[in-house]
Amino acid sequence: MQAATNSPFPGMDPYLEDPAFWRDFHLSFVYWWREAIAELLPDPYEARLDESVNLVQMSPEVVKLIFPDVALSRGPRTTRPTPAGGTALLEPVVVPHEFLEEVRQARVEILHRPDRSLVTVLELLSPTNKMGDGFLDYRNKRKAILRQKVHLVELDLLSGGERLPHLVPLPHGDYYTFVSRVEDRLNCEVYHWSARDPLPTIPVPLRAPDADIHIDLKKVFDIVFARGRYARSLRYEQPCPAPLSEADRQWAAQLAAAGIKAPA
Repeated sequence: MQAATNSPFPGMDPYLEDPAFWRDFHLSFVYWWREAIAELLPDPYEARLDESVNLVQMSPEVVKLIFPDVALSRGPRTTRPTPAGGTALLEPVVVPHEFLEEVRQARVEILHRPDRSLVTVLELLSPTNKMGDGFLDYRNKRKAILRQKVHLVELDLLSGGERLPHLVPLPHGDYYTFVSRVEDRLNCEVYHWSARDPLPTIPVPLRAPDADIHIDLKKVFDIVFARGRYARSLRYEQPCPAPLSEADRQWAAQLAAAGIKAPA
């Protein structure tokens, strides 16, 4: 693979948190994540893509974060001229519309034949999952999954937004994977790493007594990044859009400017 197709970062590329690119990256990553899983699944398992569509109400502040090009003008209105005849027109009170965003959320499902029963659900969190009403909506969907006899794997490659709730504080990290197993429903395995770390290999549980399969997220990311040709399009000349620490933002800006891969 040519260097021009690679990200200059050793792990997750924080410039992909730009809303102009995240949706495309999200869909592509879920697809190639499914492909990596399918290659390792033993019989009688299969990996399938599933998509849910939800209407999520978002505040104007959240809309501007996720869709920065949406105009939300609240400036003063020009007074309307009085029409012929002298009858004055009423001046309207301008109020914002309820903003309902149609959120399409792709995920991977692992099924077990012959009845194709659901074994594991794999989610890649999106900005909508981590802000405002979208966060509450995702929490409710998550609770519904955890009530079933289904493993849940959640991958959070966004440094911004709310973190999933747990009874104790999460270990420090920029990115996380959460693995919730059927046989240990009261606990969650938390894998965490920083923006400067390479993407890890994570476990994907199957139905007992079958062993976990292990997915190299770095390999998946490299395929997605190269095929998406993001090296040509990401706005490396601009400030990093991810809400990293000041030290990490300077580090990210240096790598973006240099255009070279940092040592892992």
